[in-house]
Amino acid sequence: MRETNSMLAAECAAAHPGRGLPRYKDLRMHRKSALSNGTAGVDEVAPDGQPPTSIAEDAARRSAVAEEQAFLDLATARRDRLAEHLQVELLSEPLDALERARQRMLRQQYDELRRAEDGLVFGRLDGLDGTVRHVGRVGLRNDGEGTEPLLVDWRAPAARPFYTATAVDPQGQARRRHIRTTGSAVVGVDDEPLDGSTTAELVGEGALLAALDQRRTGRMSTAISTLQREQDDIIRAEATGPLIVQGGPGTGKTVVALHRVAYLLFTHRKMADQAVLVLGPSPRFLQYIAQVLPALGETAVVSATCDTLLADVAVGRDESRLLAEIKGRALWQPTLESYVASLLPRPRELKLRWEGEFYVIPAATVAQALASAVQGRPYHRARAAFAEQLHHLLADVVAEQRETLMAEMEEGFEDILARVDKGMEHDHSSTRTSTGSDINGLLSEEEVEQLRCRIAENATIARFIEAWWPTLDPETLLRDFLTDRTLLARFAPQLSPEEITAVAAEPAPWASSDIPLLDALADLLGEVDTPQPQGEFLADRARRQRGWVYGHVVIDEAQELSEMQWQMVLRRCPSRSITAVGDIDQAEAAHRHTTWAQAVRAAFGDRWTGAELTICYRTPREVMDLTEPVLEKAGSHNTPPRAVRSSGIAPWEFTITPAELAGATVEAVRQLQQRWHGGTVGVIAPAECIATLQAVLIDVPVLTATQSKGLEWDATLLIDPQGIAAEPRGWNGLYVALTRCTQELGQLTLTQQSAHP
Repeated sequence: MRETNSMLAAECAAAHPGRGLPRYKDLRMHRKSALSNGTAGVDEVAPDGQPPTSIAEDAARRSAVAEEQAFLDLATARRDRLAEHLQVELLSEPLDALERARQRMLRQQYDELRRAEDGLVFGRLDGLDGTVRHVGRVGLRNDGEGTEPLLVDWRAPAARPFYTATAVDPQGQARRRHIRTTGSAVVGVDDEPLDGSTTAELVGEGALLAALDQRRTGRMSTAISTLQREQDDIIRAEATGPLIVQGGPGTGKTVVALHRVAYLLFTHRKMADQAVLVLGPSPRFLQYIAQVLPALGETAVVSATCDTLLADVAVGRDESRLLAEIKGRALWQPTLESYVASLLPRPRELKLRWEGEFYVIPAATVAQALASAVQGRPYHRARAAFAEQLHHLLADVVAEQRETLMAEMEEGFEDILARVDKGMEHDHSSTRTSTGSDINGLLSEEEVEQLRCRIAENATIARFIEAWWPTLDPETLLRDFLTDRTLLARFAPQLSPEEITAVAAEPAPWASSDIPLLDALADLLGEVDTPQPQGEFLADRARRQRGWVYGHVVIDEAQELSEMQWQMVLRRCPSRSITAVGDIDQAEAAHRHTTWAQAVRAAFGDRWTGAELTICYRTPREVMDLTEPVLEKAGSHNTPPRAVRSSGIAPWEFTITPAELAGATVEAVRQLQQRWHGGTVGVIAPAECIATLQAVLIDVPVLTATQSKGLEWDATLLIDPQGIAAEPRGWNGLYVALTRCTQELGQLTLTQQSAHP
């Protein structure tokens, strides 16, 4: 392997003088911005990386930094005083429910202030009228009543010009200033005059480039200081219906989705009472974004994947793409609805035994009660409603029969009188006072209600109802249904005989595509008993309840959802207050959708709004230039995003044999880690190579293209790109894999020899 590495290093040196596999002499790599229109600003260095060009410029920089340092010190002191005050308030013991609610609100405010340490202040707006507003992580009020806030919360309407004002539309602003801090120190400022003297395309170019050039840490951070106008427009869009956001790699889809959650919870306080659901493509992705919303002060959020939405059910096996596609189709929703409807009892005459006597409820009466109970209710709730009606019906029949017996007694039937007396001994204690039945033999309304309560508590009646209208377990029911070819053919006639055979032959553990079917069936059956919310925190209660209705749902990598998974989303947000972000060109799931209209038609029809992110901030232009032929082969209908930055590093590629794969990968990763010390390196490979590479790479993520979705690293090593392209929907996967880096892309191509190891 040492000989192979030497050969590769020599080959690279010939192709790239001064580099090994690939090795740079100068790791600092000074470069110019890819953004042709720079901002006029003051900073520690000028936008092109050179020192200030004049003493006056240096003095202006120092003065601006000192000015903002003084304000940061003031804001920090104010935040600390407010936090101390809240801490004292939280020491008091709540005496009632109102006090407990107030304590929860104070705790949320305290936690928000405590988290707002790094980047407390990041912006400033100088108005044409002379007003100055600072923008930050949280809002801070001044000491005096009725005065302007000391610091404006980034989500507040007053902060919006910080993200949207331009020279063409200054929105009453003369200048925008980006303030960069490290801990409690101001380290730089960037000024943008909004009078037309500069023509910068992006907001806060200097601050944006600084953020993009930072080493990746393996965790996403907030981007409130560098949001761009098209991102802010989507973040602040009305939450009145489904919003589908198309965005290519590096356009900030995830940033937009998460910051939209923070904005909506800040703006619509009632939404926080219901919590927000964030759906991501994988547990690794959820871990990657886990710090963002808490850092923004939001805790009323449940994060999950479609596979983990049912708290008590786990995916136990992989499945073929064929089966995943079949069970992801929208046809299963009406199929399961028809199947559950077939399980409802049919109207018939009911003969019930009560205290030694048989009583008959006519079929017509039963049919009427059934129709009333089933109307708009799931199976088990309908059962409970019918049982309650049956208790009333039986009590009425018993009372009516008693009245008939008393009428016959008055006509001289002495033998019936004896039966009535015996019945009254059952119904009343010897110590009771005189009631309606004592006087004329008729039961009063109160006595009929008492009789109904006794019937409702009677075990024999309960056993009869259970036998006639049994309680059903959704897991058992779904398993029985999916393995019964006769039932599948009857209720899912759209399936071919071959598809029915494939579905029925699946093994017992649940696969990913079973979860939406199980969720649909559980919803159609409903709970046997109404669950009581448990847990101190709203998110904990929402997470444990399958039927929880959320105030808003955000979906990342939404192009991967099947039609049945979209139904899962709708059940949890019937108001359709949904934001879905993704890139239809990165779709790798088994479904056949190639447009958003196809993807969401079964769930939303035409009632959804589309938006688009068009600018790629993360992925360097050098890498994006590789994607056009890949997109063409993927059958893309979209214009790829426009990259606006350059890393100055050309993507590199080496050809190796399959036998050299492990050693060459280890060496390439080692060199990438040296160059991007303090940052991150990721490896993406075909599925069949993953186990081999994971065995030789320690503490380095080795993922398939699908698993890498939504993630980013400073440098990406792509293994066998043709092997990835050969996988199902492989060109889409290769598009994903190519665009995960923020700086450098390397590829190891395998020679056309034997199969992968």
